[in-house]
Amino acid sequence: MKTKAQRVLLFQLFWSFFKISPVTFGGGFAMIPLIIKEIVEKRKWLTHEDISDVIALSQTVPGAVAINSATFIGHRIAGIRGALTALIGVSLPTFLIVLGVGTSYFYVQDNPKLEAAFISIRATIVAIIVYAGFKIAKTAIFDKTTFIIMVIGVPVLFFIHPIIAILLGAITGLVVTSIKKKLGYSIEVKKATEVDPTKDPDYFMGAGI
Repeated sequence: MKTKAQRVLLFQLFWSFFKISPVTFGGGFAMIPLIIKEIVEKRKWLTHEDISDVIALSQTVPGAVAINSATFIGHRIAGIRGALTALIGVSLPTFLIVLGVGTSYFYVQDNPKLEAAFISIRATIVAIIVYAGFKIAKTAIFDKTTFIIMVIGVPVLFFIHPIIAILLGAITGLVVTSIKKKLGYSIEVKKATEVDPTKDPDYFMGAGI
């Protein structure tokens, strides 16, 4: 039963990222709203706070945010197998699409209708990224300290590399937490989410498609 549950979970994980990948024009940040809807709201594998942590971690290591995020999420849900499954799921559709578009691009690159479509897509991507930022902000900004960090961090990003900004944010968090403990404030540390595939609403339907 446990082995079957693991297989079902891995397939659901693969299928979730396989569905998300082809429709996220603009890279990893455009993928965030769909990840939240699929992984958090539909599957209930992780929480909004978990996703915020994963996105932050994904930007601190080399590689594309989309690939890193899928790998970290897969690992959080199902360990090493989950990481590999999510990685394949998010990469395979993009590989096939790029292969097809790359083959046909030189035949359609001067098409005015195609150019107009890409202009609209780029504008839509901006809206999607702003929406993703709003969704994450609702869980990441929960007191005066986090609000101040956000207010300072936005203009700072115009002058320093995002990785440096993340490291400075981490250092700030450690310092603020240490100060709060010395002042007698209680600090809550959230534990990682345990995933139970049988609680997924699609589990008993088999493949969960």
